Amino acid sequence: MADIGMAKGAEERGHARAALDADSVREAYRRWAGVYDTVFGGVSGFGRRRAVAAVNRLAGPRVLEVGVGTGLALPLYRRDLQVVGIDLSREMLEKAKQRVEAEQLANVRGLLEMDAEHMAFADGSFDIAVAMFTASVVPDAKKLFIEMSRVVRPGGHLLFVNHFAAEGGPRWWIERAMAPLSRRLGWHPDFALRDLLDPEVTTVERMEACPPAGIFTLVQLRNPDAVPQALAAE
Repeated sequence: MADIGMAKGAEERGHARAALDADSVREAYRRWAGVYDTVFGGVSGFGRRRAVAAVNRLAGPRVLEVGVGTGLALPLYRRDLQVVGIDLSREMLEKAKQRVEAEQLANVRGLLEMDAEHMAFADGSFDIAVAMFTASVVPDAKKLFIEMSRVVRPGGHLLFVNHFAAEGGPRWWIERAMAPLSRRLGWHPDFALRDLLDPEVTTVERMEACPPAGIFTLVQLRNPDAVPQALAAE
């Protein structure tokens, strides 16, 4: 288990952090699209495989992948699942569509350009929603969490794989130093679990550190019957 739940959220940190917005994310991933698989595909592969393996064990055929990117995870899903992917980057989605066509992934029912904080889906449209390396990319991760909760049926599942900030040591100093570069990088290096959800309000069913060296963590929870009022009010 990874003990990261008490890491300070954005509002508690006293160092500089560059704000992300939809345009800065689009621009960053327009630059990354052509080299993303080469630069990040290997190091992120362990967490991606863990997340999809967890999805494949769960009940319910309707799966939403938030931040589908170039579609690296798409060939890993069970072929009886109905997978829809969304992403803010048109360039990344083009790579994903090429992958679906090349690998004949008939179970991928749609790849849509969409803002994860403002999804066009009706309430309860999916049984499972998974966001891999996405929570630290969106401008407001708590809005992402609320939207994922909304579009997943009550009792369904939410899964996240992400890098979460260290609480101390050399890695903490590196993350702190990189924080002002968020707009250029396209993600928050100092992203904490509390930036996504409040552990005192939301019950996490499972947290699992993923290779290499526990850099990424798989977080899994069951969707409540309703979004907690404390979250909905934010």
